[in-house]
Amino acid sequence: MSDLGDWFRSIPLITRYWFASSIAVPLIGKLGLISPVYLVLWPDAFLSRFQIWRPITATFYFPVGPGTGFLYLVNLYFLYQYSSRLETGAFDGRPADYMFMLLFNWICIVITGLLMDMQLLMIPLIMSVLYVWAQLNRDMIVSFWFGTRFKACYLPWVILGFNYIIGGSIINELIGNLVGHLYFFLMFKYPMDLGGRNFLTTPQFLYRWLPNRRGGVSGFGIPPASVRRAAEDQQGGGRHNWGQGFRLGD
Repeated sequence: MSDLGDWFRSIPLITRYWFASSIAVPLIGKLGLISPVYLVLWPDAFLSRFQIWRPITATFYFPVGPGTGFLYLVNLYFLYQYSSRLETGAFDGRPADYMFMLLFNWICIVITGLLMDMQLLMIPLIMSVLYVWAQLNRDMIVSFWFGTRFKACYLPWVILGFNYIIGGSIINELIGNLVGHLYFFLMFKYPMDLGGRNFLTTPQFLYRWLPNRRGGVSGFGIPPASVRRAAEDQQGGGRHNWGQGFRLGD
């Protein structure tokens, strides 16, 4: 048990709480401690009956059963893998900026869920984080199951198809990808590649709650490849190691 505890404590802070909540809330529903009816997002109950907890519980809840257990475990793995890599990579030392990204994506997904009557928000939020990671590491070669290899920028769409095959919904994954793209475009692509204004700025209260560590620069993560190449050219063409590929099935 000590090894399991050490592993859990080694998970980055925000990912750790997200990961733990995504296990605890489905377990509560599975054991019947709270009826799953009160854990999903129902627009009428949220808007008319002021059951304001539903967008939060719907983000962590998943109906685990014989037909959905594998899909749940796969997406729990994606949560752990990509949230950890993003929190300790592009957002290393800047937990407030990472929390702001999660909050922005979550708010967009909640609004979409209310408009489209989506009851479960776990997979869209996970996919939005995975999409951001894939764009920040778009030229990295990743290995998927069965030995397939491709650039990371295609990974969200490969997983969309994979989740559909094992019982998921294309709509959930697609919304997650679109929300992730919206964040990436507004935070990175538009201000850095296209010279536009920065529409997204981390609120100061998040910096007070989650202060930067080791002198991280607030407000943005690793810039897109085109911006990095321009900066490297100005500095004499120096090269950096922006990450390593990994095998998803390990």
